[in-house]
Amino acid sequence: MPEFDVCVIGSGAGGGPVAATVAAAGRSVVVIEKGRWLRREDFFKDELGRDRHDSYTPDLHLEPQVVEDRNGSGGWSARPTPEAGWDFWNGSLVGGASNLMSGFFHRLKPQDFRLLSEFGPVDGANVADWPISYDDLEPFYDRVERVVGVSGRAVQHGLADRRSSADFPYPPLVEHPLAQWFDRTCVERGLDPIPVPRAILPHPVDGRRGCEYTGICAGYGCSSGAKGSSRAALLSRAVATGNCEVRAESMAAGIVSDARGRAVAVEYFDRERRRRRVTAKVFVVACQAIETARLLLMSTGPAHPRGLANRHGLVGKNLLFSAAGFGIGHLPFEKFSTSEVEELRSPFPFLNRALQDWYSFAPENGSARMKGGTLDFLLLHPDPISRAIAQTSAKNGPLWGWPLKRRLVRHFREEQHVRFEVFADWMPHDDCHVTLDPDVRDHWGLPVARVRVGRHPRNKRVVEFLTERGAEVLRAMGAERIRTRPSAGPSTNLLAGTCRFGDDPRTSVLDRDCRAHDVENLYVTDGSFMPTGGSVPYTWTIYANSFRVADRIVERLD
Repeated sequence: MPEFDVCVIGSGAGGGPVAATVAAAGRSVVVIEKGRWLRREDFFKDELGRDRHDSYTPDLHLEPQVVEDRNGSGGWSARPTPEAGWDFWNGSLVGGASNLMSGFFHRLKPQDFRLLSEFGPVDGANVADWPISYDDLEPFYDRVERVVGVSGRAVQHGLADRRSSADFPYPPLVEHPLAQWFDRTCVERGLDPIPVPRAILPHPVDGRRGCEYTGICAGYGCSSGAKGSSRAALLSRAVATGNCEVRAESMAAGIVSDARGRAVAVEYFDRERRRRRVTAKVFVVACQAIETARLLLMSTGPAHPRGLANRHGLVGKNLLFSAAGFGIGHLPFEKFSTSEVEELRSPFPFLNRALQDWYSFAPENGSARMKGGTLDFLLLHPDPISRAIAQTSAKNGPLWGWPLKRRLVRHFREEQHVRFEVFADWMPHDDCHVTLDPDVRDHWGLPVARVRVGRHPRNKRVVEFLTERGAEVLRAMGAERIRTRPSAGPSTNLLAGTCRFGDDPRTSVLDRDCRAHDVENLYVTDGSFMPTGGSVPYTWTIYANSFRVADRIVERLD
């Protein structure tokens, strides 16, 4: 007799909704999580702890991955992550990377669900439509707003979301006065400024405090509980039902399957490094796209010699990141009036504005309309150490002494800084995937993920276009010394793909309910299910889809 109705591996945005939904339905669920269980009181605004001591991610020498990247000869070179300077661990702790997110919550657009149909094929890319539509997922976006806690203000614009609720359940956070500057600038240019929804509570709700406006969100756990992490919003509630057990510091080593191909148990190492096993009726994998693929590939069995759910060799294929770019501009106080400077000096840390006017666009060369993306505008992260270190760089070498002191004074006391981030579709293709490395093992003796990070040329083309548009907006706001960086590389904090869902088992790993085609009691609910990533951060969509799949699992248990 199985010990639990459901076993969830991973506790982030993909695992939390399943655990909470199953527990609320009166069914038993166990969550296996490799990281520690940190509570609200364990989180501090400790820049050294986050940036220098890797408080929330594993030691890469103990838990490496191997990165394959292009070399100068046109081939591929492979190096372990400690040597390559990469890190795909976004948060190894209960609640996963959702603890450390900024909480910028944009929904996918209807066109994101039918990228192939809307824009046609892209040479060298494996673009596919989703087997579900925006309307299928919309009720679950709405549920996330209420259950996880999303603050914002719905406005009408050219790409406004179709909503089942008139507005967000929580009012928007207090904004920096620059938000109004931004709005005026954009309206004057014929653009539609969008207030950005945030997975941050503006006031206390259900034992979680409201936002305390430190602005130290990205990369940090929330010490107030306002941020809508899986830990704060879902797992605490699930555990309180008495139906959910969280086994932290437990590293999943493999999913055991029987001769018929059904999953029957998970083997894992506990905090004392003892190998243990847990059984369940249904298994849900939500480790993040790279580690989910790794776990399935490690989980061979009599009916799955190539790895669980990998009959057609598709597990690990079509890894997605986000095509990304960045820009920053500086607003020197000396060029503004006294009243304007007073506004620029406001201590409120949130700009909370975005543009999606170029979510699709027609290039000036007359070629066909193509998918674009989102520009999120924000103030500089408050981290003083990293900001100060950035001031030491100059064209002719490092600064020190009086020139460095003068630059630090200007940066911290004499100007405001506005930046933007670009989010655009990462084209899925054959040279971006996850396999098992044949040689390198982690400190548990398990084969590590080998991640090939090939880039499709479309990524850079789109990001360069969007980055130019962002710079134009900063310039119109009065910013000076504008610097932009369209990036051709992957954004390591946004991971999806590797187990795409679809209706055809020959081209997809999962069915439209995210159940493995080849394993009737196995589901995948992190970002691995996504055939394409859209042009927004993934977390809201992962949450929403996980709630959708959780309902199917509960129905199945009944």
